[in-house]
Amino acid sequence: MEANAVDQMSMWSLISNASLVVQFVMLILVGASITSWVIIFQRSQLLRTARNSLNVFEDRFWSGIDLSKLYRQVNSDPDPDSGVEQIFRAGFKEFSRLSQQQGANPESVMDGVARSMRVAISHEEEKLEQSLPFLATVGSTSPYIGLFGTVWGIMNSFRGLAQVQQATLATVAPGIAEALIATAIGLFAAIPAVIAYNRFSARGENLIARYYTFADEFQAILHRKVHSNED
Repeated sequence: MEANAVDQMSMWSLISNASLVVQFVMLILVGASITSWVIIFQRSQLLRTARNSLNVFEDRFWSGIDLSKLYRQVNSDPDPDSGVEQIFRAGFKEFSRLSQQQGANPESVMDGVARSMRVAISHEEEKLEQSLPFLATVGSTSPYIGLFGTVWGIMNSFRGLAQVQQATLATVAPGIAEALIATAIGLFAAIPAVIAYNRFSARGENLIARYYTFADEFQAILHRKVHSNED
């Protein structure tokens, strides 16, 4: 008798015996959780690659290498995962194009370079923010979806109690337990999503700030270069 009660209160038994609505809620939450973890691993890899690429490229950039030579190297073997390379290529390509025009105004050249790099930074920002809204949505809505499943399950439990003459804890416990599992799954989906969203947002903002810093320093170098060519 006790073994049978234990079997009825096992996790899989509670899930399989839950109502269709509660099972559907659990399925949604499990799907959201799995998708969140896939995104978490992908975002972690992308941010780690972007940060490492930035560090490596900055070392090359400040090593004293000629900018034209660096541009040729980057163009011949581009790294699509390196955001700072895209910014450098966009800026130097526009600089070369505008400065080669006859009678080019230095300020017009620098305005074009600044616009080109801003566009490149915006593209990198979009890449870094990709999928973050999904994590935010999972983190904010999963507890409420789980709570809906819990409320529905408890309502069914009390409706079942109305059909028995004598209510005992053993009668109520399985229904309430299966309902509470929905809330537990909702929290399991929400907590990692919230932590990941906050972490990725902070790391993405840090990378974007470093991109803007690099762009400003690069513009200062090109500004000196264009004015020295004018002299």
